[in-house]
Amino acid sequence: MMIDLSAFSEEKFDAKKWINTACQNRHPQETLEKQLVDLEMKLQMMSEEIAASLEEQSAAALLRVPRATRDVIRLRDDAVSLRHSVSSILLKLKKAEGSSAESIAALAKVDIVKQRMEAAYETLQDAAGLTQLSSTVEDVFASGDLPKAAETLANMRHCLSAVGEVAEFANIRKQLEVLEDRLDSMVQPRLTDALSNRKVEVAQDLRGILIRIGRFKSLEAHYTKVHLKPIRQLWEDFDSKQRTNKLANEKNEVERLLSSNDFQSILPTISFSSWLPSFYDELLLYLEQEWKWCMIAFPDDYKTLVPKLLIETMATIGSNFVSRINLATGDVVAETKALAKGILDILSGDMQKGIKIQSKHLEALIELHNMTGTFARNVQHLFSESNLPVLLDTLKAVYLPYESFKQRYGQMERVILSSEIAGVDLRGAVVRGVGAQGIELSETVRRMEESIPQVILFLDEAVERCISFTGGSEIDELILALDDIMLQYISTLQETLKSLRAVCGVDTGDGGGTKKEMVSDRKEGTHNARKVDLMSNEEEWSIVQGALQILTVADCLTSRSAVFEASLKATLARLSTSLSLSVFGSNLDQNQSHVASDDGSGESSMIGRAALDVASVRLVDVPEKARRLFNLLDQSKDPRFHALPLASQRVAAFADTVNELVYDVLISKVRQRLSDVSRLPIWSAVEEPSAFPLPSFNAYPQAYVTSVGEYLLTLPQQLEPLAEGISSSDPNADEAQFFATEWMFKVAEGATALYMEQLRGIQYITDRGAQQLSADIEYLSNVLSALSMPIPPILATFHSCLSTPRDQLKDFVKSDAGNQLDLPTANLVCKIRRVGLE
Repeated sequence: MMIDLSAFSEEKFDAKKWINTACQNRHPQETLEKQLVDLEMKLQMMSEEIAASLEEQSAAALLRVPRATRDVIRLRDDAVSLRHSVSSILLKLKKAEGSSAESIAALAKVDIVKQRMEAAYETLQDAAGLTQLSSTVEDVFASGDLPKAAETLANMRHCLSAVGEVAEFANIRKQLEVLEDRLDSMVQPRLTDALSNRKVEVAQDLRGILIRIGRFKSLEAHYTKVHLKPIRQLWEDFDSKQRTNKLANEKNEVERLLSSNDFQSILPTISFSSWLPSFYDELLLYLEQEWKWCMIAFPDDYKTLVPKLLIETMATIGSNFVSRINLATGDVVAETKALAKGILDILSGDMQKGIKIQSKHLEALIELHNMTGTFARNVQHLFSESNLPVLLDTLKAVYLPYESFKQRYGQMERVILSSEIAGVDLRGAVVRGVGAQGIELSETVRRMEESIPQVILFLDEAVERCISFTGGSEIDELILALDDIMLQYISTLQETLKSLRAVCGVDTGDGGGTKKEMVSDRKEGTHNARKVDLMSNEEEWSIVQGALQILTVADCLTSRSAVFEASLKATLARLSTSLSLSVFGSNLDQNQSHVASDDGSGESSMIGRAALDVASVRLVDVPEKARRLFNLLDQSKDPRFHALPLASQRVAAFADTVNELVYDVLISKVRQRLSDVSRLPIWSAVEEPSAFPLPSFNAYPQAYVTSVGEYLLTLPQQLEPLAEGISSSDPNADEAQFFATEWMFKVAEGATALYMEQLRGIQYITDRGAQQLSADIEYLSNVLSALSMPIPPILATFHSCLSTPRDQLKDFVKSDAGNQLDLPTANLVCKIRRVGLE
């Protein structure tokens, strides 16, 4: 058996565990005692071997110690010697540095002198060469060798830069400028011919000449001038076709009058909107051909030359383009077409009163803008190899004709939306005679409810127009317009509600002031009381049903406006992503340094190109507007943000006004029935003496209280259709049922408050009156219990004190049972019944 000694060197060696392991590995036929004996013997032998080895190695180590000591001493002496040598070398270097510093400084001065002498030598050579070139340049020009002339002028420019501002060469500097202009003028005819006839090699040679004399701008200008003429012909084709059609129609009209023929053909007028796509197609084809040719002729310049051509083209036709757009927007409406006017004319106030901007005008403008947008995307694809600043300037030039319209977009939307809101007819019925108020109310409420989705649709269409036309860059102006328009619409609804108060017979003549307490007593005039009396029961319930329907108007306005505002916030969130500030850098007023630093390659370039939509192209030039817009977009991310803050407040105020009107209608019958309860003669009546003993009977509730009770018991049936209507539009039926119950409780509480107010107004009551009033109160209490309403403590106190005999009232109030009473009310009843508590 082999023994592994590695286990003995472990830090956590366990002797018992090692012995048990060794015993477990014994042969099955070998006894444990033999195994242990063998193991002990082997361990003893190995320990003796280890001891012998240690003794031998210790002796050898002792023999090596003196030798190692001598080696250490020798190394120490060598280190000391080396230190002394290094110190002496450093000392010598310091001495050498001190003695040679002056020599090095002198050599440096000599070197500077040498360099200056060499520069002076070269300058003298340039001056000599400049004099020679100046004397021979005319001969070079006379030879007609343009490349050599360009080389000569370039050398002269180099020599002039070398000699600097020397007075002796001032004439040569002026001569050089004249000669460069002369060479430029000599190149232009040949360049025109080369560009017109597609002569690649000639154009390249002439480009080299202009580049050599630093006249690349001249190449750009001449290239643009040559190609601008055919593009202008494409643009003027529209006017020529218009004149041709006009002359032809005038000729046909004359022939018709002369020949009395009523069937002369009339050529249709070509509209700008139908002609513009063909112009863009032809212009794009022209640019594609130039792009391909310039890739061969000017491989280093085509990325800027062709975009520059388009930029100059749009600048040349820009004012006429705006005029044509303006007239095209007016052609879609007969009134403005007849006057040959458009949107800008209406906005400037040059039109007669009554002519306003219509949605058709703006839709025509957006249609033209969409055509331009398609062209801009094609241009962006064609010029995709150009640098980002060049591409940005090109797209700005393409959209430039619409800028004057976009700057006044908010004003246009205000006029359109205001006109559309004014066109909503809420007065659906004429003023009718007494007995037909329910019909008028129902019709008006129906029109109010139908107008809400119509108005929200107007607002949605305005948002779509803003995104389509401005790309969202004018969304801040649109939001202000939408808020004002919603205020205008809600003000119209408020005015309609005021008129409905008179229809419902609850107009108090206070100008529709705010109601502070719904349970307060409102004293109606005798006119309104007679008006209610003239109504039939069916007419009254018709008005109640119509008033309840107004609640659906408030609910519809609240929900629709909330949904629209949420949709508007979602639109702002999308714009916040697409118009991210990171596209153009964190600081927009650094003169586009972030854009200019892009070399047209890399991931940042791809992000920038993808973001060149109509809004981003506009915002990069108006940092202040961009900052305001991004502030708005950042605020929209706050959950508490209201896109239409003023409108939201007015919607809530309108809902309160509706609730006030509905409450007044529902409580009006109760108020009319209870108006004179405190002055009823029954309260002061006494029993007439009789000669015969008559049996006593319990009092029955009077007509005024039974009328109120029947009204309250019938009210749930009137609220049921409203609850069903709400539950049909709202899947939460429990909420609809709660809505109806809440209104039933509200009216019942108001009726109880009015009744208790009348009871407090009773000055004196007899025993017979107390018996009758107790019966009335008991009836109303039963009605409230049937409606699952708790009996107010004040009303219960009235009932308890009035049902108690007069001679027992004092003891009753002071008894333990009196502790359950409302003491001020109990004292009042004692005063009314002339019972002293002292």
